[in-house]
Amino acid sequence: MPYFDAASSAPLHPVAHQALQASLDEGWADPARLHREGRRARLLLDAAREAAAEAVGCRPDELSFTGSGTQAVHAGIYGSLSGRRRVGRHLVVSAVEHSSVLHSAASHASDGGTVTEVAVDRTGRVSPDAYAAALRPGTALACLQSANHEVGTVQPVAEVAEVCRAAGVPLLVDAAQSLGWGPVEGGWSVLAASAHKWGGPAGVGLLAVRKGVRFAPQGPADERESGRAPGFENIPAVVAAAASLRAVRADAQAEGARLRVLVDRIRGRVAELVPDVEVVGDPLRRLPHLVTFSCLYVDGETLLHELDRADFSVSSGSSCTSSTLTPSHVLRAMGVLSEGNVRVSLPLGTSAQDVDRFIEVLPGVVDSVRTRLGAPAAAAGPAVGVGSAADADSAEFTVDSLGRLCPIPVIELAKAIGNVPVGGTVTVLADDEAARLDIPAWCEMRGQEYLGEHPAAAGTAYRVRRVG
Repeated sequence: MPYFDAASSAPLHPVAHQALQASLDEGWADPARLHREGRRARLLLDAAREAAAEAVGCRPDELSFTGSGTQAVHAGIYGSLSGRRRVGRHLVVSAVEHSSVLHSAASHASDGGTVTEVAVDRTGRVSPDAYAAALRPGTALACLQSANHEVGTVQPVAEVAEVCRAAGVPLLVDAAQSLGWGPVEGGWSVLAASAHKWGGPAGVGLLAVRKGVRFAPQGPADERESGRAPGFENIPAVVAAAASLRAVRADAQAEGARLRVLVDRIRGRVAELVPDVEVVGDPLRRLPHLVTFSCLYVDGETLLHELDRADFSVSSGSSCTSSTLTPSHVLRAMGVLSEGNVRVSLPLGTSAQDVDRFIEVLPGVVDSVRTRLGAPAAAAGPAVGVGSAADADSAEFTVDSLGRLCPIPVIELAKAIGNVPVGGTVTVLADDEAARLDIPAWCEMRGQEYLGEHPAAAGTAYRVRRVG
C-alpha cells in the first residue's frame, strides 16, 4: 500500500532503526553522571549533537534537543520574546505558518502582545518587502517557515533574514519540512525542526539559537540542554534522529531530483485527467516531494476514504476532513479552492510504478465521488439549474444552502447559475465557513464574477454574476 503522506510523518529510515537499536544498549544511563555508563551516554549525546549541528549549519553548543518539533517552536518563540521584552512585544509571522507558530502567536496576543500576520500570494509565498513593512521599533521577533507543510512552497528565508538583520530583529525559522533536503540558507537567528519529518523517530525536536541572540528560556530552571528543554534526554531517539538526518542528507540531491520528476508527473497529469481541478503552490520554488491539488464538487473526507480503499494513503487540508469543519488556514490565506483537497507527499524510495497507478486511479475515484454528490457535469460550463420553470431566465436566483456542508453550496451554485441570463446574479445563502473561500475560488475557475458577501438573516449571502 503506497504511503504518500511523508509531510505528516516520514517512515522510519533504516539508519534510524539501526541507530535506535544500537543505542538502546549503550545510551540508557544519565549523561550528566561521571561513571562509565554516564560517560558512554554522554559520548553518544555529544556525537549526535555534533552531527545534527553540522546538518543545521550551527555550532554544537547552539543546538538543543527537545521533546518534539512543536516544543522546539514554542520554546524558540517564547524564549526569544522574553529575551527581547525590553525592545517590545510585537511579533511578526506569515499567514501560512504551521499551527505551532500560530498558536504561540495567539497565546502571545492574549497575554497582551501584538501580532502582525504577513499575507502571501496565490502560490503561498511571502514578499520580503511585506516583511520589511511589518517590522517596527517594538518588534521583538519575526517568524518564517522555510517551506510550507501543506503546499510545498519554499519561502525566501535568506532575503527576509537580511531584511530582519537590517532592522535588528531576530528571525525564527521553522525548518521542519525542509531540513532533510538541505540546510536553511541566510542569516537566521533561531531554528526549529522535527525528526519524524525526515525519517527519524517521533519525539525529537531540534532548537538552534545563534550566539548573540537574546534568549531567556521559559519555565523553571533546568540544567539540561542549556535550560531550553527540561528533563532527561531520550538519548537513543536523539542518536537515531541525528543518524537519519545525516543519512537522508547524503542522498538528498539525487533523491530530490528523482522525486521532483515524479511530482511533476502528478502535477501535469492530474490537471489533464481530472476536470475542474486546481493544482496549488509554487510550481518551481517548492519542495521536491510534495504536491497539493483541489477538486471542485468533491467531499474531501469521502475522497480520502476512497483513495485509502484504493490503497493510497494521502492527506488533505480540506475543511471536509477537519474536526472543526473550517478550511485550512494555508489554503484560505492563499485564496485557493479548499474543497476536495489532496496533499501527496512522497517518502524516500517511492517508485514510479506507484505514482503511475495513483494517476490512473485518481480520475475514477474523483468521478465516483462527484456522481454520488450529484455534482454537475465537469468542465462543461454552467449547468442548467434545477429551479422551477417560473424561475428560469430570471435576473436573480437564490440558493438556500443553510445547514449544508462543503461541497454542497458550490454544487448548488453551479447548478443554479444556468437559471439566470448572462448578467444575472445568483445569491447563495450558506453558513459553512468553507463557502467563504470556495465560492470565490469557483468563480475564478469557471469564469464567473464574484460580487462579494454580506450578512444575511441566517448565515452569509454570497453573490455571483453570470458572465457566460
